[in-house]
Amino acid sequence: MIVQLKESYPVQTVCQILGYARSSYYYQPVNDDESARILAMEQLLMRWPFYGYRRLLAHLQRDGWDVGERTVRRLLKVLGGSRQSGRVRVNTTDSSQPHWRYPNLLKHRVITSPAEAWVADITYIRFGTRFLYLAVMVDAYTRAVRGWALSRTIDQHLTLTALRMALTNGQPAIFHSDQGAQYTAWEHTDLLRNAGCQISMADVGQPTQNALAERFIRTFKEEHLD
Repeated sequence: MIVQLKESYPVQTVCQILGYARSSYYYQPVNDDESARILAMEQLLMRWPFYGYRRLLAHLQRDGWDVGERTVRRLLKVLGGSRQSGRVRVNTTDSSQPHWRYPNLLKHRVITSPAEAWVADITYIRFGTRFLYLAVMVDAYTRAVRGWALSRTIDQHLTLTALRMALTNGQPAIFHSDQGAQYTAWEHTDLLRNAGCQISMADVGQPTQNALAERFIRTFKEEHLD
């Protein structure tokens, strides 16, 4: 009716007479799929609750959603997302020991082939009120896990078990770790030298020099444990 009468009378007058809100007349439905995007994000966060906006953005785009960084950041705020769980800090590196330290052979080096370098690290896994300790050794090129071990105690037997498993799959040209007592222990370094491996270590207090191992552990914890 308004469409017919507006040819002769102002829309505002017609709406006032009919008791119809002018804004309702001018409203044009928009094909807004924001609710669908939020639902997709919620489903992703149920599977990977510690995804940040970068991983959410990449996953949504792989799934065919036409979204950008700004949209994902805004929807995360709608969902209440920058979530933090109760975390604790457990020191897994004891560099105050008398064993020989080795220089960092991976600094400024570009890894171009499998078995060129393995990287190693130790992390903790919260298990009720206790902790388990995981030692992993990862190929720096393929990112494949070459060896691992799990223990209730953090000592050189943990890393030795992981190293022996890894060496059954071959040996790297360079073995890289931090300067923790588990990696500088003579039994550990002798096993590497006997296998023909060069030993490389990050500088004390420089976790970024073992970034590949740190990144693997972060992904493992966020996508599987948490």
